Amino acid sequence: MAQQANHALPNGTQLEEYTIERQLSLGGFSIVYLAADPTGKQVAIKEYLPNSLALRGKGEIKPVITGEHQGAFRYGMKCFFEEGRALAKLSHPNVIRVLNFFRANDTVYMVMEYEHGRTLQEFIQKHQGHISERFIRGVFTRLLNGLREVHSNKLLHLDLKPSNIYLRSDNTPVLLDFGAARQTLMSDQPMLKPMYTPGFASPEHYGTRKDLGPWSDIYSVGASMYACLAGSAPQAADERLKKDTLVPAMMRWDGQYSDRLLEIIDWCLNLNHLYRPQSVFALQKALVEAIAPPQPKPQPSWFNRVVDTLKKPIL
Repeated sequence: MAQQANHALPNGTQLEEYTIERQLSLGGFSIVYLAADPTGKQVAIKEYLPNSLALRGKGEIKPVITGEHQGAFRYGMKCFFEEGRALAKLSHPNVIRVLNFFRANDTVYMVMEYEHGRTLQEFIQKHQGHISERFIRGVFTRLLNGLREVHSNKLLHLDLKPSNIYLRSDNTPVLLDFGAARQTLMSDQPMLKPMYTPGFASPEHYGTRKDLGPWSDIYSVGASMYACLAGSAPQAADERLKKDTLVPAMMRWDGQYSDRLLEIIDWCLNLNHLYRPQSVFALQKALVEAIAPPQPKPQPSWFNRVVDTLKKPIL
């Protein structure tokens, strides 16, 4: 089925005890709505609706899935449901909180806390190339706390990028949209067609995907930090594998940021997953290291220079 635009559910639609207020976003895999619970509290509801498998017309409630796509749609729905079940067990200030998940209208819905703020992508666009090292270290160190929690629950994110990193009003980061987290660390089940974003997806996202692991999300973290400095995504990993034209952070921003931060970014962006940090803890440990400013070498006094001269052998 060719890619198509699905219509969102009409405002005012009732989903179990929730009332849809408006559409928040529409992607290739899902639609996200702003809704209200029975107490009037706002929540975000994510609807599983891959536009390559299902079609819903304007004003309709249930999607139309052709017979040839029924199997793939149902498998994806099962994965989405299992993802909701897994994420509902997580309770971490840097990971979006899943409050509920349920089946309705021949598909699946995930109810999440609604956060006020903006995405890191919006922040990058506003501050093109002028984001401080202190901000980058602060945001990503706290974000990695959340990612550690995700990995410890045998989940991978697999679509980590600035638009999936939400900044609350106090710049506390929240990891959003686990739409690609259908691959667990212990799963050998068949996969749907992968959903990823060029520039932020690791080399392992392409091909057989057998080498996917925590280091794959770490590549995406490095790409997101690179984007904070560059103002845009780095060269896509599949293109880098053919001809790597990505200028290393150590070269591109030499003297503008600490060597350690630039080294960490390049470390995360290594094309060989074995040469990247192998765990979030290893990356976090490096990121929280104190920045040692370069110390000027002490100049010898006039007396010491005379003494050093007298010490030299006479030829």
